[in-house]
Formats: sequence, C-alpha cells, structure tokens
Amino acid sequence: MSGRIWRSVLPALRAGGAQRLARVSRTAAEGARRAHTGPQGGSPMEWRFPSRGFSGGSTPDDLSEATPEDLKKIISDLQARLSRAESAAAAAGAPAPFEQTLSPEHIQKATKGEVHDERKKKCVTIVELQKMRDAGTPIAMATAYDFPSAVHVDNAGVDVVLVGDSVGMVVLGYDTTLPVTFDEILHHCKAVSRGCRRPLLVGDMPFGSYEVSTAEAQRNAYRLLKEGGMEAIKLEGADPARLHTAEVLVKGGIAVMGHIGLTPQSYSTLGGFRAQGRHSKAAVELVESARRLEGAGCFATVVECVPDEVAHALTEAVSIPTIGIGAGQHTSGQVLVYHDLLGMMQHPHHAKVTPKFCKQYSAVGATINAALTQYVDEVRAREFPGAAYSPYKMAKGELEAFRAKVWGAGAG
Repeated sequence: MSGRIWRSVLPALRAGGAQRLARVSRTAAEGARRAHTGPQGGSPMEWRFPSRGFSGGSTPDDLSEATPEDLKKIISDLQARLSRAESAAAAAGAPAPFEQTLSPEHIQKATKGEVHDERKKKCVTIVELQKMRDAGTPIAMATAYDFPSAVHVDNAGVDVVLVGDSVGMVVLGYDTTLPVTFDEILHHCKAVSRGCRRPLLVGDMPFGSYEVSTAEAQRNAYRLLKEGGMEAIKLEGADPARLHTAEVLVKGGIAVMGHIGLTPQSYSTLGGFRAQGRHSKAAVELVESARRLEGAGCFATVVECVPDEVAHALTEAVSIPTIGIGAGQHTSGQVLVYHDLLGMMQHPHHAKVTPKFCKQYSAVGATINAALTQYVDEVRAREFPGAAYSPYKMAKGELEAFRAKVWGAGAG
C-alpha cells in the first residue's frame, strides 16, 4: 500500500481503535458495578482499574494491591460476561459488542484547531493543481520543515507543502541557503512526510545536488521520493543545463517544479537577494524562462521577487500553475515561508532576513518567548511545579515507613 493511502486511512484506523476501547471501557465498567463473588463464595471482592476507568464494588482498592488470584478471577469474570454478550447479540442478529468497523461513526471528529472539511481530505496531486489553475482557484502553498509544522499546514488546508532549502536560514541558522546539504534536506523531508496526508509534497534540491551531472540529479531526486516521502522536487533556474536536467528528471518519472526570478541559490552571482525583472529585457527573459520550463515538462513554477505586471504576463504565457512569492496577486497561487508568516522572528538573524513582501499572520515568536519567560520566572520563584503539578503519591502507609528508614538511617 502506498504511503499516500496509508496517510489517508490511518486517522480512520486510529479512530476505530479509540471507539473500540471506549466501548470496552463502558461494558467493563457496567459489569464491574455489580457485586463480584470471591473464590470462597464469601463477601464481594471489590476492585477498580483507575488508569482505564473500569471500576467495581464500593471501596477504592487500587489494582496494584490485588493478588494474582484476584486478577485471574477478574479476567475470568470479564471474559465470561463478554462471551454471554456476544452470544446474546448473535441470537438477536445484532453486531457483536466489540466488533470494529470503519463506519462513519468511527471517523474521528474534528476538535478545536483541527480541520473538518471534506474538501481538505482529498489528496492533492499535480493533476489536481492543474485543475485548480484552469478553474482559476488560487493555490495555497507553504513551507514546512518538521513533523509539527507539517501537521499544522496540513490541518490548515494548504495545497502544496515545500520542504525548502530555506530550512538553512530559518531553522539551521545559516546566513544563506548555500550551505544546506542534501542529507539535511532529506532528513527534514522524512519528518514532514510523516506529518502530512493531504498536500502535495515537494522537496527542494539544494545547491550542489543536481548541477554536477544529470545522473547525480536523478540519484538525489529519486532519494527524495523513495526515502524522503516526497512526491515532486523543485530546482532553481532555467538555463540550458538546468532545463536539460529538468527534462531528464521528468522523463525518469519525477515530477519537477521550476523556480525563476530571484533564485536564492544564485545568491553569489546575483550579488545578494535582489528583485528580478525590473527592466524590460530581464522581464522578457523571465517570460521566456517560464515557457522553457513548461517545455521541459515542469508541472508548475515558483516565481519569486518580480513585479506584479511581469508575473501576470508570464502566468498568462504558460498553461502550468505559477506560484508567486513576492510576485503580486496575479499568479496561480502563493507561497510563504512557515516561520515568516507566523511571525517567529525574535532572533536578530530572523529579523535580518525577513523579506518585505511577507505578511505576518501571527506573532507566534512573541507568544513563545512570553511562555518561556514565565516558566523561568516560576521555576526561580519555586512556584512551579507546586502541588497541582506533583501528582504522584506513595502508597498508603509507605510514606511513614520510607521516612523511618531514610531518616532513621541518617540519624544512625
């Protein structure tokens, strides 16, 4: 079974298991409330399972205090009750009490912060993206770099998730994307693929991982798909060599997303992070680059840091989706970096590299800082953990024995 199918089915399987456990708990608790006769036929044996919600009798005896014989009797009693319930259900033609199915009642209900939208359950493919582009439906794309961020963007309904080499600047602390290695990207791709079910997953090919030869580009791209769990790769530029690489990858069965305009991996040749296509000649070249990427078989292309009018023109010039970042509102979709749009930029390094085009939809970094500061303050003042967060107690009668042994030994 493919990884995509597993990501789709897993929530339902988990939900079914949870429902089954809940039914077991309720049935056991109901049976446990009745008197249970001990081995000698004497007074009822009273018991409970505090960690699972099963309870019986009227005294708060902990399961840890039960003897092996008591436990065997409890298990035997529950098995007998289950057998009788199953027999009664079969005779009545009803489903068995603990029969597990994947009916709608077992589908996990959305809780606060989770997605509950039928449209967001459908897995996105490059075919779906093309349909969205043709229908004029804007495509939402965002980066993610680990399991938590992947879960967040998936739950939000993002269509495409890019594990970008921007991880070097917002996660690893590099000044540019150039130092990012293939192994680093692969590591983060694996984490993201475990957290996403619906979006199309695109892995960035870092600087130096595809330029040497098409054979090396193929080898690394296949690893992103086979080991990293990605479904497509992205590479920067539209010069003849990169176009040839893109064509080879596509013919080898790999979906390729292009990237034109500001290409961060060309930082050293561009002289920094500078907007592109601001002059007519360069703008025309960007339009031609978009056409060449489509001709090489790319299913979409990122357009970064170009004037709105230029991005609009090249979007109209090609039939594949264009994903803008700092490229105005006329592209087929938009992409932003996870940390940038959430406002996780309290470190001077982050503040230094935050682009002008990025809208901050939250101030998550400030919230994190405030929470951590409060934690430190409470630890210093011995307010945390306090009684409310010190839940573990010694068994009845053991505290006195412990004190006698410890303090008695010390006194001796």
